[in-house]
Amino acid sequence: MKKNSLKKAIGKIHLWLGLSSGIIVFIIAITGCLYAFQEEIQNSTEEYRFIEKQNKAFLPPSQLEEIAKKELPGKALHSIKYNGTEKSAEAIFFHYEPTYYYIVYLNPYTGKVLETANMDEGFFKFILDGHFYLWLPHEIGQTVVASATLVFLILLLSGLYLWYPRNKNATKQRFSFKWKKDTKWKRKNYDLHNITGFYILLIALIFAITGLVWGFQWFAYSYYTALGGEKSLIYQDPVSTKTNTTVAKPLDKIWLLMQKEYPTAKSIEVHPPENDSTAIAANINPEEGTYWKINYRYFDQYTLEEKEVNHIFGKYQNADVADKLIRMNYDLHTGAVFGLAGKIFAFLISLLIATLPISGFYIWWGRNKKQKAENKNGHLIK
Repeated sequence: MKKNSLKKAIGKIHLWLGLSSGIIVFIIAITGCLYAFQEEIQNSTEEYRFIEKQNKAFLPPSQLEEIAKKELPGKALHSIKYNGTEKSAEAIFFHYEPTYYYIVYLNPYTGKVLETANMDEGFFKFILDGHFYLWLPHEIGQTVVASATLVFLILLLSGLYLWYPRNKNATKQRFSFKWKKDTKWKRKNYDLHNITGFYILLIALIFAITGLVWGFQWFAYSYYTALGGEKSLIYQDPVSTKTNTTVAKPLDKIWLLMQKEYPTAKSIEVHPPENDSTAIAANINPEEGTYWKINYRYFDQYTLEEKEVNHIFGKYQNADVADKLIRMNYDLHTGAVFGLAGKIFAFLISLLIATLPISGFYIWWGRNKKQKAENKNGHLIK
């Protein structure tokens, strides 16, 4: 196939894939923008997330659990999370079937309930549902969003091919906006689509790849394997072996152990066993605002013997490069891996991505209108 024929074919693919997925890509990008600073906004508007530091010890998990369960009787406790000396502790109630997600915010020094929040409600939950599911039923919405993200990946690669200059004169117009006073809007819009698309390409590829890791299991496994990963991506609790003897208040003992071994941790979270055969899970985060360095550990609920796992949610020191990249997926997707500056950058790139379907549509609309006019004039001449 000749180069011109290949470029024409790729142009057609780029056009029709763009038209078919444009509105979805726009929604995903805009909701990503709106969600970018949700943590910072909630921290500044929800006072119950913070407490005054006191010169005394925290209450142990068993006491916070007892207090929290009175707020949500009949609900299953997922974990107790301590967030440092000046932040509220969280009693997290989460379940798949029936589905619910609540957080009871408590003062870890006194056990006072500060707020009981339904995490399935509110503005940012609405935005997140749009970003992940387009506000459709989750099974349908996830497939639609993941498919649109895959199409977006193809659009980026095909767009790069179409952008690539074939001669020196075209090169000058590919890297910068060189408009004269009389430059027409069509030309400006064309440059906005092409030049903007080129400069955001790398970050947009990262957004697409990290989004696809959540969207399709086959993509996640392929990506992880290509990076050299050898562990399982599926979380699974280690088994606790039933015995006739039990340890008193095992959750408290594990929490004290984590405090002793990680005195500088920004947060410590302990998970009661889901049933009589699973382990107690505990994790610490050495950083605020990111998740990829979390240290996950597991203990037999009867003997407190530590259990090792063969999935990526294990000890950080046992993670190789592929494990770390998968664990970093959320932090890369949001830009949080580079702190607040990374989030601002991700916000701006998402905003620019949202413009691509619009500018692309106007390129097609202008050409289509021109073609119709030419056909009409040709018909009149005949």
